[in-house]
Amino acid sequence: MKTLPGIAWLPVQDYQKNLFDEIAVDPALCGSKLSNYGDIVYSKENLGQVFWCRTVLEKPFIAEFQTIREASDILRGIQRNWAHYPVAAFRRAELLKEKLPFINEKPRRFPYTVPLSPMGIWSLIDENTIFASAVTSSPFPCGEIRFEEDHVNPPSRAYQKLYEALTWVSWLKSTNASLSASFPGPTSRCVDAGACPGGWTWVLNFLGAQITAIDRSELDPRLMNKPGITFVKHDAFTLKPADLGQQDWVFSDVICYPARLLEWVQEWLESGLCKNFVCTIKMQGVPDHVTTRAFAAIPGSRIVHLTANKNELTWIRCG
Repeated sequence: MKTLPGIAWLPVQDYQKNLFDEIAVDPALCGSKLSNYGDIVYSKENLGQVFWCRTVLEKPFIAEFQTIREASDILRGIQRNWAHYPVAAFRRAELLKEKLPFINEKPRRFPYTVPLSPMGIWSLIDENTIFASAVTSSPFPCGEIRFEEDHVNPPSRAYQKLYEALTWVSWLKSTNASLSASFPGPTSRCVDAGACPGGWTWVLNFLGAQITAIDRSELDPRLMNKPGITFVKHDAFTLKPADLGQQDWVFSDVICYPARLLEWVQEWLESGLCKNFVCTIKMQGVPDHVTTRAFAAIPGSRIVHLTANKNELTWIRCG
């Protein structure tokens, strides 16, 4: 087994260009700077923080083997959990996958508690070579998780994003004892900015939270008079934190320029009225890397590309 210098990323499907923009490398001219193993992008150098990826392979290595049993022993000898990302030698990879402990990739039921055991990722790059990393940035297999869908109750599919974001919150809390944030529940006061038609409000109501839902348009009629939900017809960004008072969580899925969202978040942080946030950083065409890095620099922050995200990232901050 040979440990490799540098780092590797599994880009977001359909948004690979955003990753190359982020690391300021032209994929057509990458030369010796980058190597590709299928969709996986490997760099011998540390090119800084990268957010436009499903997961980061933080300690990549290459291992050569002759038999499937030998390959299995190599991976099992490091840790239990390994997710397979197909690159090459597909039939041989399936045989190896069968020799490794089972990884359940079926849709989960929310709320879901993520196991604390590490999640590695491996690929066959030819018949006798594994490219892998036991350490990855995501606790989910290949950086993705899906949830059982509710086709009846939620007023929009946006609920899937909050399912995943709150699963991240739960995992971040379980891996960092210094985080005091409580998971949204019956004692929680929450602001949902840009709430219409109510996908995120629906999730928070399901958890029993008290929600102030703010939008210029009304929520789905099924939510407008539900106990625990207060609807405010307003542009959320023109309301001051003092207008809303102390909150346990502030949520935003507002369509706006990232810089405007950052300005609003900074008002909340400066007010001291809320420490915990989940906000979608929606890109207006090309990604705004400068503002994304400004969000990342806020203490306690984590930026992820959710499985349910498109041309957007999600900023999570637990106080």
